[in-house]
Order: sequence, then C-alpha cells, then structure tokens
Amino acid sequence: MRSRDILLVEDNPDDEVLMLRALRKSNVVNQIIVVRDGAEALDYLFGEGEFAGRDTSVKPAVVLLDLQLPKIDGLEVLRRIRADERTRLLRVVILTSSDEERDIVNSYDLGANSYVRKPVDFGQFSTAVQQLGLYWLLLNEAAP
Repeated sequence: MRSRDILLVEDNPDDEVLMLRALRKSNVVNQIIVVRDGAEALDYLFGEGEFAGRDTSVKPAVVLLDLQLPKIDGLEVLRRIRADERTRLLRVVILTSSDEERDIVNSYDLGANSYVRKPVDFGQFSTAVQQLGLYWLLLNEAAP
C-alpha cells in the first residue's frame, strides 16, 4: 500500500523551513513527514526505533533525501532502501546542495530516481519544489 505522504529527510532546520514553505506555496497538500537524520529515515521506513509498530505497508509517495546527514549519510540510506524488497521501488529524489560529480554518479548508481541540487535563491527553490511536486506527485506513475 502506498500513501500520498512525502518523507522529507533533512537535517538543516533552515532548509526544512524553506522546503515546507515552498511546498505550501506550491499548493502541495500531501502530509509531509520530516525526519532529521539517516537513522531516523530508516527507522520510519522499516518501522523500527521510535516508529516501531508503524504500518510499514503504507509507503511514502516520494522520499526527498538529503545526502549530508548525521548518523547515516544519504547514500547509505539510499543503498539500504534499494537493498530491501519492501522499499526497493520507492521513488527517491536526492535533494542536496552538493554538485560534486561523485555524489551525482553514486546517487544514480545506487538507484536514485532523480538528483536535484537545492538552489540558493528562495524563488528558484520554490519553483524547483513546485516542479518536483507536480512531476512526482501528479504526473509520474509509481511502480505497483
């Protein structure tokens, strides 16, 4: 089962606020679950830790994943998502400030569906988030 929720994995409080504001401004009405490190993201997805007992058959519509995370970095989170049968088909968008070629290549190598560099300007950021929402939540067909 898949929900229409968005899982935002973001450790920077300023980027979190910008993302939430940009999503609201874009009229994205989906519930946004925010986790602040890689370990918490995996706990949420696999129903462990503070999320023990969560119905893990309900998957997010899309995971917006930062790379530079405490505890477990974004690439390792992506690796574990793709390695597990329960989550391997989740739509995962890397949303990061990194424009390092190795991060881009590694993200796609590990199965990212998309790689988006966070714009610095709020107007550009808001436009990018609106386009992400339109594509991943409305246009793109998820795997069953």
